[in-house]
Amino acid sequence: MSKSSILIVEDEPLIADDIAMILEQNDYTISGIVDNGADAIEELQKLKPSMALLDINIEGDMDGVKLAHHINRDFSIPFLFLTSYYDNNTLQRVKATNPWGYIVKPFAEGDLVANIELALMKSGKTIGVPSNDKFFIRDHNELNSIDPADILYVESDDNYANIFTSERKHVVSHTLKSVEEQLVGLEFVRTHKSYLVNFSKVTSIHEGYVFIEEVKIPIGRTYKDQLLKSLSIL
Repeated sequence: MSKSSILIVEDEPLIADDIAMILEQNDYTISGIVDNGADAIEELQKLKPSMALLDINIEGDMDGVKLAHHINRDFSIPFLFLTSYYDNNTLQRVKATNPWGYIVKPFAEGDLVANIELALMKSGKTIGVPSNDKFFIRDHNELNSIDPADILYVESDDNYANIFTSERKHVVSHTLKSVEEQLVGLEFVRTHKSYLVNFSKVTSIHEGYVFIEEVKIPIGRTYKDQLLKSLSIL
């Protein structure tokens, strides 16, 4: 499977290196690291990354907000802001760009990864199986097909994952992240570092848990805010 590639626009070399290390540890490809808007546009044109991470205060005449306007106009990719600025004037400028996320430095690794994964999922930039496709699970010498729509949730078990349907549990020799990558573009959301949930199967959300009928699945702090933002609440 092709990995999602990310352009880092950051003028502090140590911070840029830290971001790159986090992304690579989470199976993303770094398409480039630049410290100014002009070079960022050149990289976007040449390398066509899946998304961009933008600092606001960068080298040159074009800051991160102006660069975001260029990305909206000329490139069809999501972008997140990673910045130390959160004053009202900056926030108003940022809102006009309709960003896919806004993370204030210093940030937690989990917050960064969760925001990236959600942005890529919503934009469809990560390659996954089409929604009408099945995939296959190995059971001894047999390959059994499973429809993603039949999956209720997936639970991490070290380097294995337990895939639960209404009929049975499948154990696969893949990490939860690997299974998640196969389900990108579908209605699956990460609610916890150890759980991936088919959101169409959720029956209620209560006191830090999502419920699928009688099954109680925790909501981790890292994922709570993004999950709540994605809800349509009347």
